Amino acid sequence: MMEQIKQLRDKTGCGIGDCKSALEEASGDIDKAIEILRKQGLAKAAKRADRDTSEGVILAEVNADNTEGYMVEINSETDFVARNEKFQEFAKKIFDLVKTKKPASRDELLSLELDNSSVQEQIEILSGTIGEKINLKDMFVVNGSVVASYIHGGGRIGVLISLTGGTPELAKDIAMQVAAANPKYITSDEVPAEEIDKEKDIYREQLKNEGSPRFGEAGKPENIIENILTGKINKYFEEICLVKQVYIKDDKQKVEQVLGDVKVEKFVRFSL
Repeated sequence: MMEQIKQLRDKTGCGIGDCKSALEEASGDIDKAIEILRKQGLAKAAKRADRDTSEGVILAEVNADNTEGYMVEINSETDFVARNEKFQEFAKKIFDLVKTKKPASRDELLSLELDNSSVQEQIEILSGTIGEKINLKDMFVVNGSVVASYIHGGGRIGVLISLTGGTPELAKDIAMQVAAANPKYITSDEVPAEEIDKEKDIYREQLKNEGSPRFGEAGKPENIIENILTGKINKYFEEICLVKQVYIKDDKQKVEQVLGDVKVEKFVRFSL
């Protein structure tokens, strides 16, 4: 029976429980079991496996004492389904699991029990019921001395952030900064050397080609280029490093000035 269940799962993408029930009803005939699953709308999920899921919802929240935060992203194919009541209720069920069970990874979350089966199987069932591919894209649990969450655009952008020192209000403001400015790193020390070298190569070529051959102008000389590169890289850090960014609530300050002695330990940003 287990081998037949595996074959049926491979063919339909349906959950173990659904495949077992269909095989029992079909007396072990796989083709008939596929037909049963198709009639139930479950086997359609397999045909949706390669579809894009760019809509959905992001949910984020922190605990009562602002020391732990939770975030999950559930995707659908269309905004229409993302606003569907069944989809919204399902997303909240998944989010409740993240808050109570605190899984260490997406895979662990998918294997957790939900409504007498697994999260993965419930996703497949919902996909069959709604008629679109549903995907649990990612989840995070963040701990720290001060943790804040921020949701923007009705669930299209979500942020969790952890600070050492500071207040929940400051953490919320910095989470808003992350949502708006989309930094890749906290400090410039985190930027890989390979990434810096790549940017330098790009800037170097741009500067070499700044002259206009049409008018007999040459690009900038090498010694001038190297001096300019330092400023270019610092400007790059202001774009990609959180503490170097201009503060969104006061453009006369940098985030590092707003933070003072407070340290950003971690941030996570999800975006649809």
